[in-house]
Amino acid sequence: MRDSVLYFPSPLGEILLTCDEVGLTGVSFQDGSHSTEQTDCFREENAVLREAKRWLDIYFSGRDPDFTLPLHLVGTPFQQTVWSLLLRIPYGETTTYGALAKRIARDRGTGCVSAQAVGGAIGLNPIPIFVPCHRVVGAGGRLSGYLGGSDRKRKLLVLEGTDATRLT
Repeated sequence: MRDSVLYFPSPLGEILLTCDEVGLTGVSFQDGSHSTEQTDCFREENAVLREAKRWLDIYFSGRDPDFTLPLHLVGTPFQQTVWSLLLRIPYGETTTYGALAKRIARDRGTGCVSAQAVGGAIGLNPIPIFVPCHRVVGAGGRLSGYLGGSDRKRKLLVLEGTDATRLT
């Protein structure tokens, strides 16, 4: 089955949502024209896309959506571990790459996991916002590593009520 797509007009720019029969597969900000050809996709809403749209409407109204929708995250076991931790970061809170690396090392019983490796896995997150990679900041509140850009990352955090004065 081919992916289905929906373009969602958000306050931060148009967002392309894709899903398959399992769940949401992709979220990407569309800067400018629709440069990504979606020739092998259905441009019709389905239940997953309708729920994703409802979730985003709630989220961009400044509230924490009180439901989850099916996600279809495909990645390595390490990426899956990192993305799973991202899903546990509460709305309006942040953590650091280093803290996630320490958590993984502790859970695995290994001496060390690289914060850079965690950042690499976060950078490959195909479903930003829903899998809240924007809630991960660098040491000292540094805004870094967000595919949508640091300005969008800041705006998402502020939308969630994060104190922007501690973000650099």
